[in-house]
Amino acid sequence: LRGGDMGSRVMSHLQGAQLLSFLLVAPDQLVSELLQRLEDSVNMEEPPNPSILLAMNLAGATNGGTHKWLLQEMKEDVVKRAQKGMTSGQVALSVLALLSSCENPQHVHALGETVNLLHILQKKTEEEMASMEVNGVPKTTLFSLSLDTLGLCLGQVGHYEEASIALAKQVLSPTSELSVDTRAVAALAMACAYHQTDLGHLRHLLWEAVSVVTNDFLDEQEKRDGMMGNIYSMGLALQVEWVAPGPWPPGFYSRGSSRRFPTFLCRHWAPQKGFTLLGTLIQVDYSIINTLQGKHFKISTSVWVPEGSTLLKVLQAAEEKEPDVFSFQTEQTSWGPMVTSIHGLAANPEDRTYWQFLSGEDALQEGVGTYIPRDGEHIQAVFNTY
Repeated sequence: LRGGDMGSRVMSHLQGAQLLSFLLVAPDQLVSELLQRLEDSVNMEEPPNPSILLAMNLAGATNGGTHKWLLQEMKEDVVKRAQKGMTSGQVALSVLALLSSCENPQHVHALGETVNLLHILQKKTEEEMASMEVNGVPKTTLFSLSLDTLGLCLGQVGHYEEASIALAKQVLSPTSELSVDTRAVAALAMACAYHQTDLGHLRHLLWEAVSVVTNDFLDEQEKRDGMMGNIYSMGLALQVEWVAPGPWPPGFYSRGSSRRFPTFLCRHWAPQKGFTLLGTLIQVDYSIINTLQGKHFKISTSVWVPEGSTLLKVLQAAEEKEPDVFSFQTEQTSWGPMVTSIHGLAANPEDRTYWQFLSGEDALQEGVGTYIPRDGEHIQAVFNTY
């Protein structure tokens, strides 16, 4: 710690990843003390700090007045400043904090207005990338671009693949001298892109770049008695162990890679033995298929929904993500909601057409209002006849 200070000023600058590192190794009492210092660092006369909100979410401290105030103030701050008063990194950090708060960053409502924060982040990331192409450096910093890429990837919107390539090239460049902080966040972003993309050549590039980062961190751990960077960067570096694609070099401690990112998604960690996961997002693949009438189509997407959500929530999430593609209509029946139209194509009893839902190749035996998809499940909506 700088100057031995463990006070509130230090805590106000710790990222959520740092606090999660404490949660993994520290006794309950120490975690509680750190959380108290974190809350004490909140100054209600200053703009809200998304890092603090993110850290509180990770620790499961979501029911107090400070958390509620931070979340509401952050929404208001986003509505007022995201377009012109925030850097891309600040917008990205707000996206991550909202995701961890189980809030939709595409619909941030405050002060009578609604903004799509992911759309704003896309635009600001484009500006960062344009500067990279012209000047060889981003508009702000590589750390910010890494946050941007991670936010876009976890938010399930476009532009993260191009940005992840730029990050990989920087990491692999023999002349680059990146800090531990920047390499760690870049690795988190590249690991997310690795798990999301289906492009084989991109996966290979990202695997190589993340492997370089993890091997460098391993070397530094061995040389510095377990430390990587300083107290500010250590937690971020530890997060790479959680999400980076394996296989791992001998001796590298990994708690396993995951398609889902425990640091940033809608998850609340209980500060107790075992660190029980109290809330979880799951990823569901969703396809709409018509080979029966008019112009044929087969369109797929992936969405995140809270665990335990019905299939109807999956359809709504897909529509929010791409309304021009996945719009749908329902009709209320005595058995619950029935989907009557998808992508503008309506079922018609006169020609005996309907929208059939399948899990993989198996027809569902429940309606969209009651069926609960599993994590990683592929749901297909097929325009069919009966």
